[in-house]
Amino acid sequence: MSQISQINQTLKSLLRQQHITYKDIAARLDMSEANIKRIFSTQSFTLQRLEQICDVLNMTMADLFALTQKQVQQISQLTVEQESELLADPKLLLIAVCVRDAWKFDEIVNYYDIDKLECIRLLARLDKLKIIDLLPNNHFKSLIAQDFRWIPGGPLERFMEQEVLVKFMAPKQNEQWLFRFYLRGRYSQSSIDIIQRKLNQLTKEAAALNLEDSDLPLNKRQHIGLLMAMRPWEPSLFENMRRA
Repeated sequence: MSQISQINQTLKSLLRQQHITYKDIAARLDMSEANIKRIFSTQSFTLQRLEQICDVLNMTMADLFALTQKQVQQISQLTVEQESELLADPKLLLIAVCVRDAWKFDEIVNYYDIDKLECIRLLARLDKLKIIDLLPNNHFKSLIAQDFRWIPGGPLERFMEQEVLVKFMAPKQNEQWLFRFYLRGRYSQSSIDIIQRKLNQLTKEAAALNLEDSDLPLNKRQHIGLLMAMRPWEPSLFENMRRA
């Protein structure tokens, strides 16, 4: 991602956190809303325009660049201690997931049975864990990358295997699969490498879409679970029929 694209993403995130719309910026800068949308969509920011938008956000350009740099240095994997602390408190884990999915403070307390004081306390713990940057007025910035991965064999992965994946593969009566497909075969190593590259690319594209959709209000987005797995495996039904 180019530096201007990173700045653009940071600006969008800040606008969303402060509930500032393109229309609000247009009014402050005496411009049309269409022009503001065009500037963001084409990323055609001049230094003067950046400074004006920063004024609307009540921050300096130096603040913007510093936040953008932190975004570039997002965490792709937690430590064992961080994962363990998240799992020790289900509400802390919930807030961490909401933050990564770009929920706003008010959306969290309105959707879940967590009051404002408790939510602030949980956000402060995430800030102490270096998982978020806690900002004034209950705003926050996630430090977790969209392509975040669990520690192989670590606390979160074991939790996912024991608690989440089993339930994910057994939907409730009123839940439907949006897509389900099982594929097996015997592949050469070069073919396996190709499949793995394509799966990795799909995860990156899904992460990018999640980031893009984070600009939408909560009622325009829905929880989606996407599971991709690949390993050497033969059903025991077949395995038991091998010749000795």
